[in-house]
Amino acid sequence: MSVQRAERFEALLAEDEDLRRLVDGGWIRYRTSPALQELTWDAHATCARINRTYYDDPVEAQRLFEELIPGAGTGIDFRPPISIDYGMRIRIGDRTFINADFLVIGGGLVTIGSDCLIGPRCAIYTPNHAEDLERRLDGWELPEAVTIGNNVWLGGSVTITPGVTIGDNSIIGAGSVVTRDIPAGVVAVGNPCRPVRPIAAAG
Repeated sequence: MSVQRAERFEALLAEDEDLRRLVDGGWIRYRTSPALQELTWDAHATCARINRTYYDDPVEAQRLFEELIPGAGTGIDFRPPISIDYGMRIRIGDRTFINADFLVIGGGLVTIGSDCLIGPRCAIYTPNHAEDLERRLDGWELPEAVTIGNNVWLGGSVTITPGVTIGDNSIIGAGSVVTRDIPAGVVAVGNPCRPVRPIAAAG
């Protein structure tokens, strides 16, 4: 994150209660929060610049990616387009590959481990809207963390819902919808996604 962005974030944090609740893991109201709307607008604008410049100027696209996601490690390889709501709420480990149409919605903390393979059109959703009708009409939502371990392979068009953890070395089959935690070292498929077998040993 640039110095200017960091200073602006601190200023917004001091004045906006919803942003403070987001950072603390509480309920927020995005639709009535100028700070949250400003942050997502800035993130979407940066994603648009990355997507436009990637093939003409890959060095600049990489610089913008690292500025958008200050928690990104080294050696990350990605393909546009990407769409991310809050880059400062994402951590990505070293050497992870992210294919085209990567989507992260909401402000829940997203942690992606090292050496992961993220297939095309994968989506991570972190917000849960209130079930209570009145609170939902008032715009309340609860962002929940998503954690993906090291050396995880997500097939194409995988959807991950709020609060899910996927363990190290697991494989999620294409088109799966992950609604509950997946343990380490398994192949898991389906909607809802379930483990079907352990990862086969080499040789």
